[in-house]
This record gives sequence, C-alpha cells and structure tokens, in this order.
Amino acid sequence: MLDSLFEAMFGWAIDISPLFGLTVVAFILTLFVTIIYMIVTDQKLMKEIKQEMKDIRKEMKEFKNDPDKMMELNKKSIEKSMTQMKNSFKPMLITFLPLIILFGWLRTVYEGVEVNFLGISNWLFAYIIISMIMSIAIRKILKVH
Repeated sequence: MLDSLFEAMFGWAIDISPLFGLTVVAFILTLFVTIIYMIVTDQKLMKEIKQEMKDIRKEMKEFKNDPDKMMELNKKSIEKSMTQMKNSFKPMLITFLPLIILFGWLRTVYEGVEVNFLGISNWLFAYIIISMIMSIAIRKILKVH
C-alpha cells in the first residue's frame, strides 16, 4: 500500500536517474524533518542554549589552567547539553516512524542499483552525505537552531 504511494511520489525522479531520485528524496525528507523540528522545538530557547554553549566554550579556553573553574564550566556545559537533547527528543520521535517506513521502501528500490556520487556507489552512504549537505542549507535558510 505505502509502496504505491512512495512510487507515485518519488518514482518519476528515480526513473530520471537513481542519483536524481535519491537527491529528491533526501531533499524532501530533510525538509520534512527540519520543519517538524522547527515547529516542535522552542526555537528561542534553542538559540539561547546554543549561544550559552558558545560562551561556555569561550570561557573554558580562558580558564584552561584552572581545574576548579573548568569543572564548574564543564558541569554547566553538560546541563545545557541535556536541556538541548531533551528539546530535540520530541521531534525525533515524531519523525522516526515515517523515516523508517520510507527507508524500507528505499532499500527495496535501490537494492542492486549503483548510485555514483563522488565515487560512492552505495545508495545509503550517498543519501547520508546528500542529506547532511541539504540539512545545513535548509537549516540556514529557515533559520533553525
């Protein structure tokens, strides 16, 4: 049932070229995950945490010879990381099932198909690299923290 839906959504792109199809799928999935992340997380809080982490790292460089201050800063850093991770967990849960289902379909479609991307022929490795590049670009465009 879902195979026919995915075929209707992405089959045309894969028919053009396996690499083009993989790129289209990577773009759409990355956009989907980023939008869910942006909607579900408190972007203001995430931006503040990111800035605080940056400030803590800067402070750690200044106090690298002071073990007590480093321990204090490290504790702060861990607390901020935990807060950031807690906020990232909900969008991960929301997107996990759809991604697993789509990856099952991708595995069957690309089984035995060679995708030539930067000397990489494995579709999964090519997907990972393409989606990482797209994720950086989409996050910058949408200003997601």
